[in-house]
Amino acid sequence: MGHNYAKPLTSGQKMERLLTRIPPGWHIALERPTGEATWRALTHAPDKEGSWSAPHADPADALEEAWRNNRSVLV
Repeated sequence: MGHNYAKPLTSGQKMERLLTRIPPGWHIALERPTGEATWRALTHAPDKEGSWSAPHADPADALEEAWRNNRSVLV
């Protein structure tokens, strides 16, 4: 009996996948506060305001959250 175990994406692979999904021209910012081991991200359309993600240990996770929170302007 075979099993299909999906191999999780690395942080770099997640970041690459996200950057191909976020439209060109959108603002993207990644921030790591001084002295902290967490990242926050922001992405939004050029004429819109976006909201920052919560802090994450992985910058790709922060960018993914920001993209999910702010992509509703595409609808």
